Amino acid sequence: MIDKMKKILHVVGARPNFMKLRPVYENLSKYTDMKQIIVHTGQHFDYNMSGVFFEQLGLPKPDINLEINGGTVLNQIGNGILKIEKVLSDFIPDLVCIYGDVNATSFTSIAASKLGFKIAHIEAGLRSFDKTMPEETNRIIADCLSDYLFTPSIDGDYNLTKEGKSPEQIFFVGNVMIDSLIELMPKSKIVKFKFDIPEIFALVTLHRPSNVDDYNNLLGIIIYLEEIGKECKIIFPIHPRTKAKIEFKLNSTFKNIIFVDPLSYLEFIFLEKNARFIITDSGGVQEESTFLGTPCFTLRDNTERPITVTKGTNILVGSDINKLKIQMDIFFKGLVKKGRIPDLWDGKAGSRIAKIISEIL
Repeated sequence: MIDKMKKILHVVGARPNFMKLRPVYENLSKYTDMKQIIVHTGQHFDYNMSGVFFEQLGLPKPDINLEINGGTVLNQIGNGILKIEKVLSDFIPDLVCIYGDVNATSFTSIAASKLGFKIAHIEAGLRSFDKTMPEETNRIIADCLSDYLFTPSIDGDYNLTKEGKSPEQIFFVGNVMIDSLIELMPKSKIVKFKFDIPEIFALVTLHRPSNVDDYNNLLGIIIYLEEIGKECKIIFPIHPRTKAKIEFKLNSTFKNIIFVDPLSYLEFIFLEKNARFIITDSGGVQEESTFLGTPCFTLRDNTERPITVTKGTNILVGSDINKLKIQMDIFFKGLVKKGRIPDLWDGKAGSRIAKIISEIL
């Protein structure tokens, strides 16, 4: 019987992948003729960045951990190709599922394509049109090499069609991250925090090189956040990359910012829901805040998720801190952007994907 089962290999590497995997894995589990294998590449490898997410999302422990972490992007990709090649050759999957736009997404697509395996890209078609962003290259590589493309928003279909993909390969299914958000939001209400949450607060997340790699730029942002904090206390879960740049100044200098370690999924979505507003450079946070109706200010010059701007609560501020100051002045005067939930962000994307995969296989 096992020999007749279809084998699906899921490859994930970083926190955003885990939320995208959960709805697909759960819905595919309803099909008794499919065997699923989870490969964790190890990009986010400590407990707060990885382990606790698997626990809270109810995902099984990964079958394989490639332990690819550290080094340059090219080191990770080169090492990843070598390691995932062995996994693919050992398991001979009927389908390889890749997620989002992390390094694992691109190196898995390269290896799987070279070995002749069918590839499904979940969250396909997103484009920032900025190739200085490593994620953009990952998206382009993955979409170019994938056989089946599952898009979270209709702009993804347009981008893929424009790039020459056949309509038969493209499936507009909605946003799988929102599936996880809808299902787990009730559990977030009973989560215990290790710090006191102010009655009124804003949430900040920053990790992209354009914001955190230059010390003076990062310090300028944090000094302004301290100023905003006089009006509304700031909760800042600080990414290891960000913390390494400025750790010695965190607690002694800033009184209106609550710096905390990376949070679990349930902790984070509770804060997203209850924040007065969010300042971020994260793609996933742009999407979640749009669904939750929380005003979001994105410190980037572009976004691969334009639907969060055209339909959602997201405002693309740019990378100039002075532009953020202008937008915050507008916000504090009571001019708050209202948005609506995009089409098919309804908690059923994973079910649609599983149904299509079952028909494909």
